[in-house]
Amino acid sequence: MICSPQGPSMNVLRSTFIALSHSRALRRFLEHSSLGVRLSSRFIAGLTMEDVLRVAAEVNGQGIAVTLDSLGESVTSESEAQRAAQVYHQLLDEIATRSLNANVSVKLTQMGLELSPALAESNAGSLAEHARSLGNFVRIDMEDSRLTQVTLEIVQRLHASHNGAVGVVVQSYLYRSEADIEQLLANGIRVRLCKGAYNEPPSVAFPRKSEVDANYASLSRRLLQSPVYHALATHDPAMIDAAKEFASGHGIGPDRFEFQMLYGVRRDLQRSLVRDGYRVRVYVPFGSEWYPYFMRRLAERPANVLFLLRNYFRS
Repeated sequence: MICSPQGPSMNVLRSTFIALSHSRALRRFLEHSSLGVRLSSRFIAGLTMEDVLRVAAEVNGQGIAVTLDSLGESVTSESEAQRAAQVYHQLLDEIATRSLNANVSVKLTQMGLELSPALAESNAGSLAEHARSLGNFVRIDMEDSRLTQVTLEIVQRLHASHNGAVGVVVQSYLYRSEADIEQLLANGIRVRLCKGAYNEPPSVAFPRKSEVDANYASLSRRLLQSPVYHALATHDPAMIDAAKEFASGHGIGPDRFEFQMLYGVRRDLQRSLVRDGYRVRVYVPFGSEWYPYFMRRLAERPANVLFLLRNYFRS
């Protein structure tokens, strides 16, 4: 859900934070320090499942739906992948038990994709079947462009075999996304459209913000005209206003789609959209492995750094 900064200095900051997201030493320090936990709390619901379920109920109380994400990427063993999947099974059961307006969002690398695509598909398929039995839904997150094709192939098979209980994310900064969306629409698969949060080369992704924005606007119009229920993930008021105007002008009611945003980002805009009768869903992550996600949020909008530091020293 990135809005790429403009200008060379912003691009340098973005690249710096992306690079830092891979620093094992900094990750170890921050994930085990009170400073790191305190800084990350703006964007992370907490370290435990109980934390995220409490936050989900609070957000639901504001008329906003949630999608829950147990943070973690690129597991290194089959047992680790199975444990990660089990967390999501527990989440699905707790959502049902507590009658939360919530679904879950899963990364295939967390399900074992880089160990074995078959393992990841099996784990994700089990979650999809569980979600279907509860009348719920699993969103498969999109990761970097190396994994786009295999992710889409798995999603299409899971969608077909689990009665539509699976959707996927498409990133507007990739050149291929227009063709991907046409294929997904042909199969009736629900899409969350975002801008993209990885450092991709110009050989596969639009290098300029204006190009990413233009593709986002074009793809959002295509999704809005679809009979399938889709999600537009953005904090960009211009993108949101354009979608609202297009929907209104084409007789597309606010119950036909939803806006999605990140926990801790543009809460004012979330509340404003709800007041205006639009559906809003907030992506709420939790867990001890929060560092890569946190650094990508700073990369998306380096102004978040000043915000966090200001609030840290105030409190």
